[in-house]
Amino acid sequence: MEYQTIISEKKDYITTITLNRPDSLNALNDQIVNEMSDAFASADSDEDTRVVVITGVGRAFCSGADLREERSGRQAGVIRTFADRIFAALDIGKPIVASINGVAVGGGCTMTLSCDIRIASEAAKFQLPFTRLGICTELGSTYLLPRLVGMGKAAEIILTSKMFDAKEAKEIGLVNQIVPADELANATYEMASSIAKLPPLAVQMNKRGLRQGVNTDLPAQLRYEALANTYLFRTEDHKEAVRAFREKREPTYTGM
Repeated sequence: MEYQTIISEKKDYITTITLNRPDSLNALNDQIVNEMSDAFASADSDEDTRVVVITGVGRAFCSGADLREERSGRQAGVIRTFADRIFAALDIGKPIVASINGVAVGGGCTMTLSCDIRIASEAAKFQLPFTRLGICTELGSTYLLPRLVGMGKAAEIILTSKMFDAKEAKEIGLVNQIVPADELANATYEMASSIAKLPPLAVQMNKRGLRQGVNTDLPAQLRYEALANTYLFRTEDHKEAVRAFREKREPTYTGM
C-alpha cells in the first residue's frame, strides 16, 4: 500500500510510523486509520522489524477523530470503527514505543495507552475530552488508564476532561520519560534501539507475559513463564547469549 497520510521508515530493526496530517493536527479519518492498520500489520510480520515507534508530524501527536468529517449523523459508528481498527493495529506482538511530540487528545491520547513505552516531549499535552463531549471514553481507555495511573487519577482525568501537561503525565505514571522537544527523536531511538538489540523472541514473549499478567493470577503466570522458557531455552538466540557471556563479547541475535 502506498501511504499518503502516514510515513513508514525502517532503520536498525526499528520501524517508525509517523502520522502525517499536520494541517489537521494528525486527526484520525478513514484513510489514516486504514494506512496505520496496514503499516502496523506489515511491521509485525516483517522479520527485519523488532520494535515499532509511533509519532506525529508537526506540533501534534494526534488530535483524535477528525470531527470535520463527522457531520453525517453517523459519529458513533465511525468512532466505534476507529476504536476497533486502531486497537487491533496496536495489539501486535512486537513492542511499540510512543514518541509523543505534541498534543495527544481524545483518540490520540488513548492510542498511547496501548503502547508499551511512552516518551513525551516537554511540549506534549494530554486530554481525554469524551465526558465534555457527552460521550464515553473509547479505545479501551477505561480499562487501560486505571492500570497505568490508578483508579482515582483515571477518574479525575476522564470525569473532568481536563488538559494536562507532560510533567503531570510523568508524575502520575502515564509516560515513562519526558525530554526537551529537540531531544525527543534521539531519546526515542535510544530506547527503541536498546530493545531492538535484544533477542526478538524473548522480547515478544515477555511483552505477551506482561499483557497477560494484568488479567490473570500468579499460578497462571508461573505456568506461562515455564512454557515460554521451555521454548526460549531451545532458541539459537539463547545459545548465542550464553556463548557471548562465556566469551566476554557482545552477542549477535538473529531472532531464531
